[in-house]
Amino acid sequence: MFCYRKKPPEVERIVKANDREYNEKFQYAVVWSGTVRELKNPVELKHSEDNRIHTSKYNIITFLPINLFEQFQRVANAYFLFLLILQLIPEISSLTWFTTIVPLVLVITMTAGKDATDDYFRHKSDNQVNNRQSEVLIDGKLQNEKWMNVKVGDIIKLENNQFVAADLLLLSSSEPHGLCYIETAELDGETNLKVRHALSVTSELGADISRLAKFDGTVVCEAPNNKLDKFTGVLSWKDSKHSLNNQKIILRGCVLRNTGWCFGMVIFAGPDTKLMQNSGKTKFKRTSIDRLMNTLVLWIFGFLVCLGIILAIGNSIWENQVGGQFRTSLFRNEEKKNFVFSGFLTFWSYIIVLNTVVPISLYVSMEVIRLGHSYFINWDRKMYYSGKAAPAEARTTTLNEELGQIEYVFSDKTGTLTQNIMTFKKCSINGRIYGEEYGDPVQKKEITKKKEPVDFSEKSQAERSLQFFDHSLMESIKSGDPKVHEFFRVLALCHTVMSEEDSSVRNPEGQIKLYSKGADTILFERLHPSSKDLLSLTSDHLSDFAGEGLRTLAIAYKDLDDKYFKEWHKMLEVASAAAHERDDQISQLYEEIERDLMLLGATAVEDKLQEGVIDTIASLSLANIKIWVLTGDKQETAINIGYACNMLTEDMNDVFVVAGNTVGEVREELRKAKESLPGQNHSILNAHAACGKEQQLEMASVGEEDTAPGDYALVINGHSLAHALESDVKSDLLELACLCKTVICCRVTPLQKAQVVELVKKHRNAVTLAIGDGANDVSMIKSAHIGVGISGQEGLQAVLASDYSFAQFRYLQRLLLVHGRWSYFRMCKFLRYFLYKNFAFTLVHFWYGFFCGFSAQTVYDQWFITLFNIVYTSLPVLAMGIFDQDVSDQNSMDCPQLYEPGQLNLLFNKHKFFICMAHGIYTSLALFFIPYGAFYSAAGEDGQHVADYQSFAVTMATSLVFVVSAQIALDTSYWTVINHVFIWGSIATYFCILFTTHSSDIFGMFPNQFPFVGNVWHSLTQKCVWLVILLTTVASVMPVVAFRFLKVDLYPTLTDQIRQRQKAQKKAKPVRRQRPQTRRSSSRRSGYAFAHQEGYGELITSGKNMRAKTPPPTSGLEKPLYNSTSWLENLCKKTTDTLSSFSQEKTVKL
Repeated sequence: MFCYRKKPPEVERIVKANDREYNEKFQYAVVWSGTVRELKNPVELKHSEDNRIHTSKYNIITFLPINLFEQFQRVANAYFLFLLILQLIPEISSLTWFTTIVPLVLVITMTAGKDATDDYFRHKSDNQVNNRQSEVLIDGKLQNEKWMNVKVGDIIKLENNQFVAADLLLLSSSEPHGLCYIETAELDGETNLKVRHALSVTSELGADISRLAKFDGTVVCEAPNNKLDKFTGVLSWKDSKHSLNNQKIILRGCVLRNTGWCFGMVIFAGPDTKLMQNSGKTKFKRTSIDRLMNTLVLWIFGFLVCLGIILAIGNSIWENQVGGQFRTSLFRNEEKKNFVFSGFLTFWSYIIVLNTVVPISLYVSMEVIRLGHSYFINWDRKMYYSGKAAPAEARTTTLNEELGQIEYVFSDKTGTLTQNIMTFKKCSINGRIYGEEYGDPVQKKEITKKKEPVDFSEKSQAERSLQFFDHSLMESIKSGDPKVHEFFRVLALCHTVMSEEDSSVRNPEGQIKLYSKGADTILFERLHPSSKDLLSLTSDHLSDFAGEGLRTLAIAYKDLDDKYFKEWHKMLEVASAAAHERDDQISQLYEEIERDLMLLGATAVEDKLQEGVIDTIASLSLANIKIWVLTGDKQETAINIGYACNMLTEDMNDVFVVAGNTVGEVREELRKAKESLPGQNHSILNAHAACGKEQQLEMASVGEEDTAPGDYALVINGHSLAHALESDVKSDLLELACLCKTVICCRVTPLQKAQVVELVKKHRNAVTLAIGDGANDVSMIKSAHIGVGISGQEGLQAVLASDYSFAQFRYLQRLLLVHGRWSYFRMCKFLRYFLYKNFAFTLVHFWYGFFCGFSAQTVYDQWFITLFNIVYTSLPVLAMGIFDQDVSDQNSMDCPQLYEPGQLNLLFNKHKFFICMAHGIYTSLALFFIPYGAFYSAAGEDGQHVADYQSFAVTMATSLVFVVSAQIALDTSYWTVINHVFIWGSIATYFCILFTTHSSDIFGMFPNQFPFVGNVWHSLTQKCVWLVILLTTVASVMPVVAFRFLKVDLYPTLTDQIRQRQKAQKKAKPVRRQRPQTRRSSSRRSGYAFAHQEGYGELITSGKNMRAKTPPPTSGLEKPLYNSTSWLENLCKKTTDTLSSFSQEKTVKL
């Protein structure tokens, strides 16, 4: 037996540079073979302390036990294993063991193969990452090493545009003062560059390999954690200590940009890196239908036990009163049997006979149907994105029907809703607007010049793809307008790009200037009173820009006195070195200097939304799907995207912004927002004070309406969300969020995204979907019931962790409203029919037990029992489960309300199960007692008796095949050639096999296996037998026909009405109306293009970011997308008109 000692949790980390032997004793980044950091599989004692990552679930050794354990969590598999064991006992087995073991092994093998394939691709992805090359300083020289061989304490070299291999302490770089620029899109979704700078004592090391090899500093820092924006530590070197913060650290997943090279010391490696700490575990996902089937299988087993007990009691009574005399007349010397023991054996025999109520073929069929649905998603040309030659892909085959039950969608913003492309459209400088919408005849023409784009060719570094149509802007620049020049100087300097300027902080006139840009709501409060008139004019311009859906920021400056700046800078240096309250002191100094600014103007840029985002969000909202945006962006950016997507509108009753910095503040803001909602019971809020945490969450998850009267939205910051998720404020957060139409969480970490998803999953009992495109979305994707990855600009991490993937957000509409809805509809119809036919098939044995001395004799031929589910009725139900559809894909898209039955779980639930059960019981009664009554004292046309056991069995079997075939014909809504071939072909197959198994030839070869020799010729040549078959079929089917006719006529559902209209318009192609393009108008609001935050004033004034030459980055300009708030109203009106055209007098009922 293996044993191991679990590594104790770290309190702090101690790392010594260039000393692997010293660092290895701490066993940092321990990775047990085939597992992630948690050491789940201690059977392998081999470990490594390296940079290897594992996102897979299995390895060669653990696959079989773990996969079997997961599969036998499905109650049905355990149930069939139990039956197999019973069938191996000769005293009670009434059916051969191969009838169970063959389909059981088939199901387990198919599922295991699928799981192994999925995990193979995870291993392949891991190997691709682990085998990336990096330059590592070993034995005094740089050597190429695979990422997985990088150790804690190693010094590695990165070059421009390279991914960072591990969490590094920046030592030196090619830029002055040890600066480097990184892109953190993999971590927080932001594509704007971030600045990191090394300590001055290490930046002097430069690229000197010999000095770097002798570097022996020791870092004492925090233990591995998932906080992306915080790091605390101390570097001890040369008898001095230097404090470390997040600005000195480069995290794994970042990309080095605009920096020739840099050197860093590995602090966290492999699973200890902050990126991997934010990656959730790969979870075993099951659909709600699977979980319901687990419950139903238990109920069915309980039902079978009850039937077995009844029949066992009957057998004991029969044995005690009749059985002894019966055996004496047949076997005169046989000893008398114990009637109690006989009943016990009969109980287990009937458990085996009646087990076909839930046959193993049910699960085989479910897997085949899901596989077919997955191929339909893969083959859907309407979800193919030609721009990247990227089709949609179903990366799992087990969750398709769950797509039809989604209630909450959690979406990333950057790269998911947007394209990450900004286009400069307009600006307001000193009270004058530059720029216009080219070719828009409705808007007021601001410029009367010819409509030709401005020629920037004379500027060597101009963006070639930029199209700007206002020539007056270039004229103002050429004429030397000082305000225009100052405006663009601010844009050039007050940014994260490296400017081609002199390293001095003064302008050519020797002045010191403070440049500032930011959200107008923040910047306007800091203006000098002399800017009052310009402020009023610029505010009007900003309102116009915001009305056009453009994202804005205000620009201002201030002349600084030389003496004042020196004094202020000294105070800043003191505050920067403060050991306590450093951030507060620095913030106060910035507040002091950013006063009495002079307004220059404002910019307006268009953030490119992906095509179809607005339409998709509106359609999903009409389908009663709530969309939450979880983004790493700042609050203002997230809010503006919310307005651009029409998730936030000016017509909303209120937008609650939660930005508290403590638990108490967050709780108070949430409760105040809740109290302001109309129609809410304030006593519930007061009662929270007396309730426990779990009770509060239960109250939040039950008894509340989905949304409050009116339209409300909630916006919450990441630091506030951290307090809400880690305390008893969860209940208030969940309660308020679920009452709002829109929820936006900004500045959230990857782990917080997953925590929000888990909160809704656990306490709302709702099916969730998470969609994203970057590595920062992986944990959220893994946590949700359904994970969708977008193959966007941020790599394939999200795609590799997802269940479904495609290239554009707009395809989510088709995935849910068409494929998801059809999959749910088909699976529910399949399950209802399958359970019905097997109740009808199996319960005949129960009725027959009362007429065969409770002997556990089967009423059918054993070959019929074996082939009924796998041959005679398998293909028709598969055709229905794969191809059936109630309405067309276009009608599913045009009428999103059709999606709601899946959310309400209306098509298959416990109530539907009991209806199927009752229907099957009725059919079994008709199948048994109609032939029994007809043959009780009847004679055939030849005068011979037709009530023998074999004739009776053939009649019932034939009647059953006809009844279930007629029933599936009634259930099929969408007929194809395949349906016709399978249904009628199954009947023909039944008769072919029936005549074969009853032939004298096969009896001669296998007399013991085929005892029904010649019976089919005797039975089916009698007219009375066919009349009985016809009567049984009609009696079984007619009540269903009558009920459905009356239901559709008197109480038509929305689906029924659309189907009627669809049939009426089958020959005429409907003309779809074009949605009019209207200009969105809005009231005054902040439209800051990027979030307002502490700027780079300290960095810029230090001159550290200046360098000689830097070619400007290029970006493609794509066709601007049209934004309109009125289109949702048009869609609602279109949907209303469509519904009213179906029937103005009939009740629409889901």
